[in-house]
Amino acid sequence: MGRKRNTEHSIAGTYEISTGELVVEPDPFRDGAFILNINGVPSSHLIPDEPRALEFEYMRWIAAAVENLASGKRLLHLGGGGCSLPRYFADLWPDSHNTVVELDAKLAELIRDLAAIPSAPRVKIRAGEARAVTEGFPPNRFDVIIRDVFAGAETPEPLTTLEFFQHAHATLSPGGLYVANCGDHSDLQGAKAELAGMTEVFEHVAVIADPPMLKGRRYGNIILIGSDTELPTDGSPAAATISKPLLSGAVPAHYRDEAWTRHFFNGASPRRDTPAF
Repeated sequence: MGRKRNTEHSIAGTYEISTGELVVEPDPFRDGAFILNINGVPSSHLIPDEPRALEFEYMRWIAAAVENLASGKRLLHLGGGGCSLPRYFADLWPDSHNTVVELDAKLAELIRDLAAIPSAPRVKIRAGEARAVTEGFPPNRFDVIIRDVFAGAETPEPLTTLEFFQHAHATLSPGGLYVANCGDHSDLQGAKAELAGMTEVFEHVAVIADPPMLKGRRYGNIILIGSDTELPTDGSPAAATISKPLLSGAVPAHYRDEAWTRHFFNGASPRRDTPAF
């Protein structure tokens, strides 16, 4: 593991990882904070002594969904990066078990020291490909699955298909929660295809995003939610509870219930695995 650069900040530098390099840069706007760039792409924001500090808005949206909708504390995080959300939930729920799947083996090893990750079973980091690892888990293994996997600006297609959702559903406990970060373009075709697949597996769906994203005005993040447990309806007290933290950030977001979501993706078709020949 080669470190080529250092500054007065103890963890700032460039590190060799399995897929290329990790560059850790001081955040110019916040003392003691760092931005983690994996192969040139900003991946995580890290404040080593503040595990509940989530600088990326979409992570706050995921946290709001999980905190208000999860029925248990066994969490599977597909996509590790800087382990911001595993650190967050391990600190918020000290009795939680967070399993992290990270493709880059050296990054998985490195990030535990850089980010002061709690030890297993609070946070267990496993190197592997997210789809293959998910397929290997037994039924009812987790209460929550959080998918936040990107190759560049896109989620790998094998993690967006109907067959993947079936595997994810199988490894969830009854009524468990699936939450995915979907990076999509203004046509929102990716999010709509994923939701079409999710509704063939989960009984209920909902979304979280900022209004310009929901109106198809730009590229951005949309959070996809699936569960067999009924999700809050717009205007209900439960929906208001979720909406409060969503509206308090620098980029206000909206929770949209099942009725809105089904209208949103109406007519879209699920993606399917490419047949093996």
